[in-house]
Amino acid sequence: MTKFARDEFDRVPQSSSRQGVHRLVASASRPALWPVLLLGGIALAVGLVAFLILPKLGFTSSTTPQAVVSADASKQSAAASPSANSSAQASSQPSPSDTPSNPPTATTATPSTAPLDKTAAVAVYNGTTTGGLAARVAGIVQGGGWPLATVANWGGMPQQTSSVFYKGAAQKGNAEALGKLLGISNLVDSAEFQQPVVVILGPGYK
Repeated sequence: MTKFARDEFDRVPQSSSRQGVHRLVASASRPALWPVLLLGGIALAVGLVAFLILPKLGFTSSTTPQAVVSADASKQSAAASPSANSSAQASSQPSPSDTPSNPPTATTATPSTAPLDKTAAVAVYNGTTTGGLAARVAGIVQGGGWPLATVANWGGMPQQTSSVFYKGAAQKGNAEALGKLLGISNLVDSAEFQQPVVVILGPGYK
């Protein structure tokens, strides 16, 4: 027997739970495994069905036409490649329509059947820095049988070469004859001048 007086902790009912400082030790919670097992069983069943039953039902035959169509498409593309190359080569070649439809009006001094009319007055302009060149060439023109209109220095746009300008087909024969006489090959049909035939001496003319 204890020498201490009995207290409330000494009176413990048989059917009551613990009181005071006594704590109930909770059991460790464990994760439920049945959902994982259920999903695994479903996945296994689906895999077996797909592997064993679906091939027997003919679901795999759909891939064969696709492969055949792909092979046909590759053959058609290979056959189309030579025709595309030949079309590109044909388009790169110049066609008759690519050539200029309007030839330049400037012509060279070649023999022609145009009539020669030495009654048309000829103007001579010096477009170079050589002094007295217009007068010297005018003497040659006059000696060839043409009358002179104007003999002076050229005050227009700088000329790149010597030229004989004539007004219309009626003066083409004169332009060709003057070009041969003066050694000028650039003949231009132009209505820019009042005179029927104009000779402009450009750089390099001697």
